[in-house]
Amino acid sequence: MRKIIFKAVCFSMFLLLVLTKAEAKKTTSEFNIVFIGNSITQGAGLQNRVEQAPPVMAVKYLREHQCRVKFANCGVSGSTTVNFLPASNSLFPRVVKAADTLYSKGTPLVFSMILGTNDSAIKGPTGAPVSPENYKKNLLTIIDSLLQRYPKSHIILHQPIWYSPNTHNSATYLSEGLARLQSYTPQILSIPGIRPGKVFIGDRKACKFFEKNHLQYLAPEKGNSGTFYLHPNAAGAKILGEMWADVIMKHMRKADFKK
Repeated sequence: MRKIIFKAVCFSMFLLLVLTKAEAKKTTSEFNIVFIGNSITQGAGLQNRVEQAPPVMAVKYLREHQCRVKFANCGVSGSTTVNFLPASNSLFPRVVKAADTLYSKGTPLVFSMILGTNDSAIKGPTGAPVSPENYKKNLLTIIDSLLQRYPKSHIILHQPIWYSPNTHNSATYLSEGLARLQSYTPQILSIPGIRPGKVFIGDRKACKFFEKNHLQYLAPEKGNSGTFYLHPNAAGAKILGEMWADVIMKHMRKADFKK
């Protein structure tokens, strides 16, 4: 009888240990995100961007994966890195206002940044065309200003997504703009080495994905040089947001990222 009771107790303890370990694997991560970007981040062209914009989809995905997240969408249509420079006093105050409400000692703050589409234009957006060197310089200025204000925060830089080489609305992009956009990638990749432990490379899959699948996931838009593809449709916004979220989540679950 004692042996039976002993075995039962041992089994119960073993079962408790297994369940505890299983629960540990489901540990909820808690962090806040400020999304910085242009019309793609804002959710331009979507029927209901409040519910469909990529940042909303990203946060939904994170919450479905046991993450407690608050966020702010600071994407602004037509914006460039020049608009977000602190000295311009244009869009940087908006980011600061959002970050002030989300920054606290106990909760890590992430800046999810994707800029470059409008920088690459031939003409139209503020400062365009922005050279690869100035693009990198602008990103570093924005990053350093954020880190100075929020020293325990981290920044994730996503690669801008592809647009069709005939993109031409109120601004002019075309093949020249697309080539310039692609020249920004090495600049982005170089920044984590300049600000180690604070800046991380985000999503790089979306650019190729949308180039390959633009007919399905980018919305057709009538332009001055024919029908072009620039902004994700609802299904594309969901995919883009989840691609951002997947990288953010992987970084946030690394112990050294939370220091």
